[in-house]
Amino acid sequence: MSIVQNKKAGFDFFIEERYEAGLVLQGWEVKAIRAGRAQIKESYVIIRSGELFLLNAHISPLQSASTHVTPESTRTRKLLLKSEEIRRLIGKVEQRGYALVALDMHYTRGRVKLDIGLGKGKKQHDKRETEKEKDWVREKQKIMKTNRC
Repeated sequence: MSIVQNKKAGFDFFIEERYEAGLVLQGWEVKAIRAGRAQIKESYVIIRSGELFLLNAHISPLQSASTHVTPESTRTRKLLLKSEEIRRLIGKVEQRGYALVALDMHYTRGRVKLDIGLGKGKKQHDKRETEKEKDWVREKQKIMKTNRC
């Protein structure tokens, strides 16, 4: 079940591989995510000392959050992946110029997971070409719909 998606990632990047990672969250963050107060539109993943971290993911705290915890909405959150997957990602990001982008936050067996994508950035002409293809597909569907009636 999807919580929040980063639709802009598909527009800005050619996504070549997808990985599902766990998130290290605090209690108030889980409650806020369940209430639908998460946003990953501007978020990205970095590699620091052999570990993956999610930056700029915004989780708005609830008004009923605990009084003894000071919630920080855009704190750096650690991602949990197998060490073999981390090594593979580190190699591709450092050597081939790929970027790690947050794609989708969802539930898997009651746990909050994050899909991260390994992608290359699109140039402006690639973005225009993608838009033209989407428009053409929509136009074809309209034509097929009118021909059926």
